[in-house]
Amino acid sequence: MKINHSNDIKYIGVNDHDIDLFEGQFDVPLGMAYNSYLVLDEKTVVFDTVDARFAQEWLGNIKRELSSRSVDYLVVQHMEPDHSANIALFAETYPDAKIVSSEKAFRMMKNFFGDDFASRRIVVKEGDKLSTGSHEFVFVEAPMVHWPEVIVTYDTSTKTLFSADGFGKFGANDVEDPEGWDCEARRYYFGIVGKFGVPVQALLKKAAGLDIRAILPLHGPILDTPETIAHAIAQYDTWSSYRVESEGVLIAYTSVYGNTKKAVLKLKEMLEARGCKKVALADLARDDMHETIEDAFRYGKVVLATTTYNSGIFPFMYEFIHHLLERNYRDRIIGLVENGSWAPTAARTMRSMFEKSQGIKFCDNVVTITSALNTSSEGSLAALAEELVSL
Repeated sequence: MKINHSNDIKYIGVNDHDIDLFEGQFDVPLGMAYNSYLVLDEKTVVFDTVDARFAQEWLGNIKRELSSRSVDYLVVQHMEPDHSANIALFAETYPDAKIVSSEKAFRMMKNFFGDDFASRRIVVKEGDKLSTGSHEFVFVEAPMVHWPEVIVTYDTSTKTLFSADGFGKFGANDVEDPEGWDCEARRYYFGIVGKFGVPVQALLKKAAGLDIRAILPLHGPILDTPETIAHAIAQYDTWSSYRVESEGVLIAYTSVYGNTKKAVLKLKEMLEARGCKKVALADLARDDMHETIEDAFRYGKVVLATTTYNSGIFPFMYEFIHHLLERNYRDRIIGLVENGSWAPTAARTMRSMFEKSQGIKFCDNVVTITSALNTSSEGSLAALAEELVSL
């Protein structure tokens, strides 16, 4: 990866194609990138380390770009181990380098490494600056985007924002993502950062006062054209304010013996017949849970369809709703479809789970299926479809 706008900022990150689950839960079929950057100036600066499994490759990348020089500073923007795992190794390899980070990050270093590098640390806060010659770096606090110690860094000379985990995406940088930036950036955002919309909005307000010519995240590709930067910032503004991104309906369902599935397929057909251009269908037991979460935030309307199970709801539906709630799901329209052979209570249970959510509107038409779809419940489906397209 090259940075076109600056010859003295070098990419020294690594690509991971061995990982199966990022953070132990996110499927990453295109791998993962752990980005790190080296600034070659009168003083040299490394921005963040990489995952522990790639320590030697990363050190080799630094050495290759440095030639015979050494490192003067390591800037630690985020202490999550996929970015900070090699701080102690770096400190041992470059004993004269200063370590620059927030006060909270140094406390975390003590937890991770048993050492807070007191003799060589530089603690920075909002507005502090570091000059390396032709580059002047300004530090911006970004707490809870998405850990409390996070800082981002703005280079006034190249108008570059080193954005920590912000504006990242799933996928290694040495493979082309056939879906472009948005899909895996959206899944990454709502999977990892989605709970913290208010802090992201605060950071976007700070960024609005900066002339940004490039964004260098800790995951995913560098954004270095006016079009890609404007688009990414606009998307983050939509996502972090929980606004609807696209018109459409997500139908998320579970089905034990196929009868609830038949009902939601019928509902999908009814919605499309009434002019709904996008109906996304997700089997919560089989489809990627985090892609479904992504779609729930992308679209303005969702239908939740599940069976009554142990006097509650089917486990995959419970898990899905729990994921939505812990990411502050709000300002959406929800339709409910329940199935139960003798005591259907799933709709009541699902509705109660959202009782503390802001801006949730439930459809008046609730569909109750007693075991299998019949004339009566099919009529209820048609009424729900009519209501969804009219809202």
